[in-house]
Amino acid sequence: MRRDVFQAIADPVRRDIITLLAEQTLTVNSVAEKFDVSRPAISKHLKILEECEIIVINKQGRERFCQIQSKNLIPAFLWIEQYRSLWEEKLDSFENYLVKLQSKTKKNE
Repeated sequence: MRRDVFQAIADPVRRDIITLLAEQTLTVNSVAEKFDVSRPAISKHLKILEECEIIVINKQGRERFCQIQSKNLIPAFLWIEQYRSLWEEKLDSFENYLVKLQSKTKKNE
C-alpha cells in the first residue's frame, strides 16, 4: 500500500515526531525517549513517516538517525493553505461577534 503525506500527518504522535525532527536529526531511541508510548509503537510511526517519505532513516554504525524531508510536506501545506482565507474570515467573524457581545455586556452593567 502506498501511503501519502496526509496519512503521515493524520496521527498526533506522528505530527509531534515531525515537529521534533524539524528542529534536529535524532536517533530512533532519542525520538522514542520523548514519548510515553512504547518503542515498538514509535518504530511503527517512524516506519509510516519513512514510507510517506517525510523522513529518511540513515544507519551509522549501530545507530539509526531520523532526518526530516520537509519538502515532502509541501502537498499538505498547499492543500491547507487554500483554506486559510476561509478560516481567517470565520475567525474574524467570530471575533467581531465576541466584541459585540462584550460591548453589550458592558452597557448592561
